[in-house]
Amino acid sequence: ERLNIIKEADEIFISELKLSGLYNKVGQSLAALIPVKTVGVMGDMRTYSYIIALRSINTEDFMTADWSKIPNNVLEKVSSRIVNEVRGVNRVVYDITQKPPATIEYE
Repeated sequence: ERLNIIKEADEIFISELKLSGLYNKVGQSLAALIPVKTVGVMGDMRTYSYIIALRSINTEDFMTADWSKIPNNVLEKVSSRIVNEVRGVNRVVYDITQKPPATIEYE
């Protein structure tokens, strides 16, 4: 279940970056599932679903990296698509942590 959630969310994120012309302007982008369920509301129902963290970085050498300044309208579209199209997700966050202290990928 969780692997399918990650695959679907990542596909949406990457496809929207391509559609907006940003895909080739960033160093690396990914969607990660945070294995914690959060309370949400979908329709009239309370939900307990996963969080998807989006990460996109710019880098020269992958030893250091800065987060990609993706326009809010693109992030809003990605978030809306993920919570509406990926079953089991009710929250999307965008990771703006530099490397260091963070690494590029999640483990």
